[in-house]
Amino acid sequence: MAANAQGTAQVMDFEEYVRNRQEALLRSARRLVPDPIDAQDLVQTALARTYPRWGDIADKSLADAYMRRVMINTRTEWWRARRLEEVPTPELPEGSVDDGAEQRADRAMLLDALGMLAPKQRQVVLLRHYRQLSTEETAHVLGMSVGTVKSTLHRALARLRAELERQSNGYGRPVEPATGGTEGVCAAA
Repeated sequence: MAANAQGTAQVMDFEEYVRNRQEALLRSARRLVPDPIDAQDLVQTALARTYPRWGDIADKSLADAYMRRVMINTRTEWWRARRLEEVPTPELPEGSVDDGAEQRADRAMLLDALGMLAPKQRQVVLLRHYRQLSTEETAHVLGMSVGTVKSTLHRALARLRAELERQSNGYGRPVEPATGGTEGVCAAA
């Protein structure tokens, strides 16, 4: 019975430590790995590896240092286990630098195509896809029914696809934006 009570106390002690130090551990993990999801995975893995040895840590004030060491070791294991996707070749490949011109051109084309939409269609598209509101939230913001938002979005996306295809093929007249630009919708949403 005493061993069971000691085990329960150890579990509660570990849970309290995790609750109190979770944010600090996540900050430490973010310094070790750049991706936030990988940082969360690193903390979870370190906690899973530390839990069985929690009773062995005599001075709990050193638990953070112990956890950091476990995270560093885990990150090193991950790094060593990664697959190299590089293949050695006798000649160096052509170097290319992405200056972002293509991305800016795509953005300009999309903004031009958005300008071709009716104001309500543009608002629905921006709220649903730029602001990532749900259909219900979009309906509430615009004072429309959910069905109206869905049908408006369907028609707007079909028109956008057609406009983008026309623009990318270079056919048709130059695009002249409709009245009521996208700026007001983004700021209001």
